[in-house]
Amino acid sequence: MWKGRFTETTAKVVQAFTQSLDLDWSLAGYDIEGSIAHARMLGSVGLLSAEELRRIEEGLSRIRDEISSGMFLPSEELEDVHMNIESRLIELLGPTGAKLHTGRSRNDQVSVTMRLFLRDRLLRICTGLEALLAILLDRGSRHIEIIVPGYTHLQQAQPISMGHYWMAHFTAFSRDCERLLFALESLNECPLGAGALAGSTLPLDREFTATLLGFPRPTQNSLDTVAQRDYMADFHSFAALFA
Repeated sequence: MWKGRFTETTAKVVQAFTQSLDLDWSLAGYDIEGSIAHARMLGSVGLLSAEELRRIEEGLSRIRDEISSGMFLPSEELEDVHMNIESRLIELLGPTGAKLHTGRSRNDQVSVTMRLFLRDRLLRICTGLEALLAILLDRGSRHIEIIVPGYTHLQQAQPISMGHYWMAHFTAFSRDCERLLFALESLNECPLGAGALAGSTLPLDREFTATLLGFPRPTQNSLDTVAQRDYMADFHSFAALFA
């Protein structure tokens, strides 16, 4: 569609409908993190010179600072966070900036950005959940001998210990913890190198990129990598029940 058969400018109403900046501008830091790792991989396999890599890293760091300070105002005409950052990098570096996209498609780029974002959110939640479980376990053990009424249908039904009450919540949140770990495992693979759908003929080092980004492994099938959003559904399933 873009840079294809159409010769006229896209209608403003269509641009407004298709742009995603209202949602994905908050992903800018994760997009830049993925881009820096990709650039370092390109340098490690000889697809970028040391000087090109240095300039690209400095350019991306500058863009990150511009975004953090509010100096960088995204353009709706560039549709999303990824195109805005790439366009700014090319503006700063010229042809060298365009080399960052070597061996990469928007498809695997979007996927790694989302995985980095969701992983960060899950790890933050995990920290809080671990603290909550520790508190509930402590209260459960300390309040064993405190007897309170247990209710059903708003009526006092049976006596229970306060420790039993706290442990009910501990048990429920423990299941949430299991679901969190499943969601984390579901997304914790690096999609970079999958390309548009069938990988690349370039000598990309996917293991290297995965390691830089803290993933235990790259994804296994390029077509599945760019087509699936299971990991998002797993995250939302966990979040819906946890909330």
